[in-house]
Amino acid sequence: MAIKRVGILTSGGDCAGLNAVIRAVYAHARGHFGWEVVGIHNGTAGLLARPVEATALDDRVLGSDMLRQGGTILGTTNKGDPFAFPQEDGSHVDRSEEVIEGVRQLQLDALIGIGGDGSIAILRRLALQGGINLVAIPKTIDNDLGATEMSIGFETAVQTATAALDHLQPTAASHSRVMVLEVMGRDAGHIALSAGIAGGADVILIPEIPYKFAAIEAKLADLRKSGRNFALVVVAEAVKTESGEAITAVHGGGAKAMHTYGGIGHYIGAELAKRSGAETRVTVLGHVQRGGTPEPKDRVLGSAFGVHAVDLIAAGKYDRMVAWNARQVIDVPILDAIKGAATVDPQGTLVKTARGLGISFGD
Repeated sequence: MAIKRVGILTSGGDCAGLNAVIRAVYAHARGHFGWEVVGIHNGTAGLLARPVEATALDDRVLGSDMLRQGGTILGTTNKGDPFAFPQEDGSHVDRSEEVIEGVRQLQLDALIGIGGDGSIAILRRLALQGGINLVAIPKTIDNDLGATEMSIGFETAVQTATAALDHLQPTAASHSRVMVLEVMGRDAGHIALSAGIAGGADVILIPEIPYKFAAIEAKLADLRKSGRNFALVVVAEAVKTESGEAITAVHGGGAKAMHTYGGIGHYIGAELAKRSGAETRVTVLGHVQRGGTPEPKDRVLGSAFGVHAVDLIAAGKYDRMVAWNARQVIDVPILDAIKGAATVDPQGTLVKTARGLGISFGD
């Protein structure tokens, strides 16, 4: 089939590097193949709208400012599963055929979907149901897609968390405090682990390694005996309480209310203050990790992923996800990419590195 018109959308939470992907897809598709590239606004929500919310991209997206710009110029959504779309009365309806009809109205020959495991799984299901030629690109600051060594957004999130530790250390030392930094990580502790090592943390708490406050207290006591008057603790948002309970926050209300992780940092800080007598302060980075100027690695990775996705379409290879492995771009079946999460290996290199540096995991 001759390709003439390709769509691209971003889905799920935003992150740094998405605009580099959009820029690369347009540059390669338009510049080398002469295809028209249609940007779909607000993920699947744009395909549900009537008329469909989409714009034919032009050379303005080739500007180098796209590489430096965080977020996504197309907009995105991380709610409203089209297979179980929430209604005001609390019920759910299947609106998948409406999304598929939206793709048909755009007369697309292929679709590039940029998302995390959940978004990609939904897009694949839509593609199979509607006969859509789909190529996926992984983006998640959690870096928990098993088929790729790196996902777009992770490097910038780690840099942001590391910079936070760099800023917290001097004030911790000045006031003899224990600084607790809560970072993102929905089900995996990759950000906390990497930033903790890079930022000189004394304690790293991640969901993959259960902890006990007694062990953390022992680490703080050892630091005091060595003459240190402060400590840095990094905790991933998905870490549970010592007794195994998740701490979540509710955003919005009614049928559209969302429950997300959040608050574990304050729990850890309060417990450490109560148990050890230490003066503690808590910083929750939150969405600061998603925004900002993309780090070079995310710009390069996004550009490489975008170009390879276009090449897959040119070769007629669909139901594939672009991935990074052994310092090069590869592609894998989408089903293989989303079937298993890549959480932190408690016996892996970075955990061993942290332990070798004397960092405690509270175990």
